[in-house]
Order: sequence, then C-alpha cells, then structure tokens
Amino acid sequence: MTFDELRHLAIKLESEIANGPIVPTVTPQEIRRHLARYDFTKPLDPEVVIADVEAMLRTWQVQVTHPRYFGLFNPSVTVASIVGDALVAMYNPQLATWRTSPGPNEIERHTLAWLMGKFGFPDTAIANFTSGGAEANLSAVIVALTRTFPEYGRHGLRGLPASPTLYLTGEAHHSFSKIAHMTGLGRDAVRTVATNSGLKLDLDELARRVDADRHAGDAPFMVVGTAGTTGAGAIDPLPELADFCRSHGLWFHVDAAWGGAAVISPRLRRHLAGIEAADSITCDAHKWFSVPMGAGMFFCRHPETVAEAFRAETSYMPGKTAGPTHDPYTTSVQWSRRFIGLKLFLALAEHGEAGYAEMIEHQTLMGERLRESLRTAGWRIVNATPLPVVCFTRDGLDTSRLLAELYRRQIAWMSEVRLAGGDPVLRACVTSYRTTASDVDWVVREMSRLIP
Repeated sequence: MTFDELRHLAIKLESEIANGPIVPTVTPQEIRRHLARYDFTKPLDPEVVIADVEAMLRTWQVQVTHPRYFGLFNPSVTVASIVGDALVAMYNPQLATWRTSPGPNEIERHTLAWLMGKFGFPDTAIANFTSGGAEANLSAVIVALTRTFPEYGRHGLRGLPASPTLYLTGEAHHSFSKIAHMTGLGRDAVRTVATNSGLKLDLDELARRVDADRHAGDAPFMVVGTAGTTGAGAIDPLPELADFCRSHGLWFHVDAAWGGAAVISPRLRRHLAGIEAADSITCDAHKWFSVPMGAGMFFCRHPETVAEAFRAETSYMPGKTAGPTHDPYTTSVQWSRRFIGLKLFLALAEHGEAGYAEMIEHQTLMGERLRESLRTAGWRIVNATPLPVVCFTRDGLDTSRLLAELYRRQIAWMSEVRLAGGDPVLRACVTSYRTTASDVDWVVREMSRLIP
C-alpha cells in the first residue's frame, strides 16, 4: 500500500469516526459474551478476526480522535506517524544497544537533538524516548537523586543522612506520588505547594516550605514546575523557579508532557520562557505532537549523571560501543527498547516545523473560540491559560448530570475537574487538529440547550 493509498484510507476512517458516536454504550458483560467465542483452541481466519476487532474498536471505546472529543490529551494522529508504527512492528528493531540498531538509534538521536535545541538545551545534553510521561518523570527523580546524593546509587535511601523531599503543586501530575512510592522516597516526601489565583506555583510558599523542611532536618532536592497542568493548562513561573532552584541548590524539573510542544510555535513559545534553564524536561510526543501512544521523551542537561543513574554491564550484552554514541539500555529505565521515535521523525518530516506549528496554533485558536463562545452563551470561565484547555461552569450546574446528557446525546466528550480542591467544573480541551469552528459552535449551542 502506498502512502497516498494509506492517506485516503485514513481520511475515510476519519470521516466515519467524525460522523459516528463518540461515547460507547456497552457493559462488561456484553463484551465478555462476545469475546467468549475466542477460546483459542483452533486457528481462525485472520481477515474475519481483524474485521471483528476493528468493529469492536469502532463501537466499544471513546473515540479520542473524534473532532468533538474535548477530553484528556489523546490526539488525532498523523498519517506518517501511523506508517511509522507499522514499520516498527514489521521490522521489530531492538534499540537497547547502538550496534544492534545503528540506523534507528541515530534517527532517534537526530529527532531528539532537534527538539532539544528548541528547548534551549546545549548539544552536550542527553535525551531518550520513553514509554510516556510517567517514565520520563521517574527518570528525572532518579537522576536528581543520583546527582544530589552521590551515595544514593550504592546504598539507597537508607545510606542518606536525611530524608529527601520534592516540591510541586496540587495541580501537577500525580505520577510523582507513584514515583515517590516506587523509588522508596515515600509518598509523604512529596510536598504540595500552594498555588496562587492563577493556579500557578506560589514562590513565597515554596520558599517557606523548603526552609521549614531544612530546619526540620529533611533534605530538599527537587522542584517540579509544570508547563501545562492537566486540569487547567496552568504554566508555573518557570524563570523564577529556575532562579530559585539555582540559588538553593535544587534540581529543577519541568513537566511539559503536553505543553512542551508549544516551544515550536512562534505564537506560544514565549509562554515557556525559563524552560531552557531546567535540569530536566518531560515532553510527550503522543500528546500535542499528534503521534500514536506511547511516545514520551526525557531530556537532561547532565549526561554524566544519567549514565551513572542507569549504568549497567553484563556479559550477555555487547560491550560499550566505541565512538560518540551511547547504548540506550545504559542511559534509561528501559532495557529492551522499541523504536519509539520513528513515528515522530516521520511526522516531522511530513509536516515540517511550520506545518506542526500551524497544527498546534489551530488547536489553540479553537480553544480560544470555545472560551469566547461559552462566555457569550452565559457560561463562566474559571481558568486562564494560553493553551486550549477551558474550564467552565454556571450557577446551579450539576456537572455529572450534564456530562451524562452530553454523552447520551453524543454531543461531545468532556470531563469534570476540581481545581485547587474547589467545586467540580467542566473541563474541555481541544486535542485534535481536525476540530473546526463549526464543531465548537455546534457543541456550545447544543450544550446550552440542555440548561433550564
């Protein structure tokens, strides 16, 4: 199948999804009864099975590529990135070592180096593709511990003279709570810093918390700034956080899993000022870069610490590759490694930087249109962000009931969120480059009709 044939097939599928239901109506029992026919006792016609699976995918999942899916960061995907995933599955390269897959490893290095430059990191920095943002954030915590506490790698937390603590807001991604559990820091080591009225990290409160912990005998080591919170799209004050961390000897990590893609937009990149001073960055290509899951990325300006944190050597793996290369299994959490980066490489090659910036800015404009249309229709906007996340409500609103009606009538998929522990409000995020102004206007009109 040629690229054009695949494109036409993708366009046909896009149209079918756009004109079909967004939200499934199915019970676990229905799915399990259907799957009972697959007892795997004898081979089946693959054409029949594939058609059946595709039917299940079309009817038994929320269609996150639908132009009226205004939910979490699950994008419509580019055709080139689909081809990339298919090629990787067919050739099945193993990227653990450079010499096993020199071509794929260099494609990933080239792609990451390009984006690393956009973030303002030096050529000496290091980056890896990850399974997602959670793995990238885990990598950041492990590397920060390794750099701050040289004895950590050998003796673990029990060898440290004080308990390490890290700092973020309640709007930050909750993967850090799981990471604290997994690394042995303990969930209580995660200090939740208050936010200001814009849901951004309060610097004065951060300074008080760090000072209090040091006086109590704890060992602050890391601050997480978020560039595009999941709930409201808030961007923490990155330049000020960078200065604070530098003056207090703390590791500065920026979780830009979604918002990081804004760095390639001439219109939006100024909102990420300060990210270039981070020690490490998380960014997910499977969010605003519109490639299939999963494709996280971890960037770090301290390659020697990354190498120390993930060093590994065993007789059944080839020795270190000579020259200006590194073996990814020695510089990342993963051992066996899928060729994650090809889908982003192909998508960037297909659209170019300007094309990608146009896609991102289009979604931002649709977010602005949604915000203004809601305001005009009498809704109250409760968040402020340059990114296309709109949180809104109105007096007396029963968010759960309204969402149930939106789903039942197949108007749109949105979600409920509590910002800063407040009352539930509606959250809508434009995640598809296929969303149009008519989609936005129709959703607002139909939703407003549901209000008494």
